[in-house]
Amino acid sequence: MRADALAILRAGVASVEPRALVRDHLTELAGALPAKRIWIAAVGKAAVPMAAGAVEVLGDRVAGGVIVAAPGTPDDTPGGLRLFEGGHPIPDATGVAGAEAAHDLAVELTADDLLLGLISGGGSALMTLPPAGIELGDLQTATDELLRAGATIEELNTVRKHLDRLKGGRLAAAAAPARVLALVLSDVVGDPLDVIASGPVSPDPRTFSDAWQAIERLGVASALPESVRRHLESGLAGAVPESPKPGDACFERVDARVIGSNRLAAAAALAIAEERGFATRLLTTEQVGEAKAVGAELAGLGRAIVDGAHEQKPPACLLAAGETTVKVTGNGRGGRNQELVLGAALVLADTERVLVASMGTDGIDGPTEAAGAWADGRTRARAAAVGIELEESLGRNDSHTVFARLDDLIVTGPTGTNVMDLMLVLIAAG
Repeated sequence: MRADALAILRAGVASVEPRALVRDHLTELAGALPAKRIWIAAVGKAAVPMAAGAVEVLGDRVAGGVIVAAPGTPDDTPGGLRLFEGGHPIPDATGVAGAEAAHDLAVELTADDLLLGLISGGGSALMTLPPAGIELGDLQTATDELLRAGATIEELNTVRKHLDRLKGGRLAAAAAPARVLALVLSDVVGDPLDVIASGPVSPDPRTFSDAWQAIERLGVASALPESVRRHLESGLAGAVPESPKPGDACFERVDARVIGSNRLAAAAALAIAEERGFATRLLTTEQVGEAKAVGAELAGLGRAIVDGAHEQKPPACLLAAGETTVKVTGNGRGGRNQELVLGAALVLADTERVLVASMGTDGIDGPTEAAGAWADGRTRARAAAVGIELEESLGRNDSHTVFARLDDLIVTGPTGTNVMDLMLVLIAAG
């Protein structure tokens, strides 16, 4: 079943290859684009292949541009574009330099120019431009506190949009009156343009008040650096301008469209599962929730099918897509996909014929080299045989140690794309 699982997951990732998606969309649009003075601002984990696809179609119509990508991205950077490899999920100085370059490009554009925004997940951290009075180190601390508190991507990016000079539509404001065409690869449930990469060219319906409410709900207000709290409080008082809202004039010449999402990946994955003889069921493309709880739920579905207590009959493939969260309470190492699978392993103990796998389509799960992991009914006993107790590991958020010791990690390296996570339950025939 591991071979089946890997083939199914790889098919999902391959279906959202960014270079091909951009190339296909721009081929359809090319006749409506200017003959010259097209500038590229590509940001996110898929920035390099998206830019390569654009240049493949537009050629010397591209006058120049900036790419802000993740470290380790496959390097086929087109000539004439400046590449910056920023930090993720914690921003770094290189990402700030890339953001400054993108801002400097945008403010020089005229009404005769077209800014081609190529936007993908990860862009919020990778392209960071702190406002006056906030040092990068303070933003790094704030980001870490929000992540450790289990902030959802919507909560995290609501705060980020109010601590930045490009996010929340401000790149579009800087580029006005230029025309902006944004092609977006979605890594957010529901594909909201204002949340993906913190919506650099999209209207921001959120406010400083929304950002502060998220901080209070997460209980991190007292842990934020003074400069961050002061900036947010100034925004609440009206002393700092809000991000551009729907209807703002800076969006009059902006066209933003989603060209790839987890729905494409899920459909391609299920098609391969069917080819391999599994009856397939798409559970959802909007999976959210605490990772370990979602893993337990998926494993429970697998057990129910084996026990004959579910309408689905084996051999079966259940697929969910989306993005879970982890509230970090321990000092272990892992990522949301590995933690999800560890939660599943507890439920699967001694269950035959069920495998649960989960991976990030970007090939990166938390601060580890793995994309995800898999587990089955033997995982708990195998862990015990090498001195690992699964409940204790889960309590320390130490999923990576478990699966590394068992050689149960899924390792792909950075894939160059990013449409959230794929979560898989395989049930073999009896």
